[in-house]
Amino acid sequence: MGAEARLAELGITVPDVVPPVAAYQPTARSGNLVFTAGQLPARDGEMIAVGKLGGEVTEEQGYECARQCALNALAAVKAEIGSLDDVKRVVKVVVFVASTPDFTGQPKVANGASELLGEVFGDAGKHARSAVGVAVLPLDVPVEVEITVEV
Repeated sequence: MGAEARLAELGITVPDVVPPVAAYQPTARSGNLVFTAGQLPARDGEMIAVGKLGGEVTEEQGYECARQCALNALAAVKAEIGSLDDVKRVVKVVVFVASTPDFTGQPKVANGASELLGEVFGDAGKHARSAVGVAVLPLDVPVEVEITVEV
């Protein structure tokens, strides 16, 4: 089953590409790799959460933010290549988590992105990943995700 059919089976609609909030483009392609810019947890034109993990944002909310960021990254990839069925594999995922100094659950938050990619692409969704705690992210969002895929 292709990624597009799998998304439909899961009841997931790929959103429109979120417009950049600064001077960059949503994707860059080099050979058979597509790199996304960092994607924020925007849904229907609004950020689904703001603040820091370990502060005003729960681990569950952070997980949902990472999942939405990954979905937004898929939207950018789809806009670049036409169909997610053309993705051969997810290569790398980087998840930035704005968190308090004592919060150490970045990997659990990042699972929101990783698990979505696994649901959509199966074995081709298995990837290398970094989950990085940071002091602050653009627009005070708790999570930002970038992905690299092979097409």
